[in-house]
Amino acid sequence: QVQLVESGGGLVQPGESLRLSCAASGNIANIARIVVMGWYRQAPGSQRELVAEIISAANTNYADSVMGRFTISRDNAKNTVYLQMNSLKPEDTAVYYCNQRSIFRSYWGQGTQVTVSS
Repeated sequence: QVQLVESGGGLVQPGESLRLSCAASGNIANIARIVVMGWYRQAPGSQRELVAEIISAANTNYADSVMGRFTISRDNAKNTVYLQMNSLKPEDTAVYYCNQRSIFRSYWGQGTQVTVSS
C-alpha cells in the first residue's frame, strides 16, 4: 500500500502565504508507478474540487480560481508534492487533500485544514 502524509496547513490572514507538502511512503513498486500528483480541496457544504495537479514541471493544471497565486511542484526523489499558496483569500478556506495516482490506483491523504481569516 501507499500512504500519503500531508503537512503545512494552518490559520493565516488574507494576503499571507502557506506551503503544503505531501509525502508518499510504503510500497516502493506502487510509488514508482505514480504519474500524477495533485491537490484538491473541500469547503464546508461544497464538493471536493481540483486545485492543481502536476505530471512534470512543464505539464501542470490549475483551477481558474488559484491561477497566478498557487504553484504546484514535485520532488520525485522524495516522492513529495508541494503547493505554494500566495495571496491567500478567505474563499481559499477548506480542507486540502493530496492525491497521487497511477493508471491503476489513486491514493489520498487525510487532509489538512487551511483557514484564511482576519
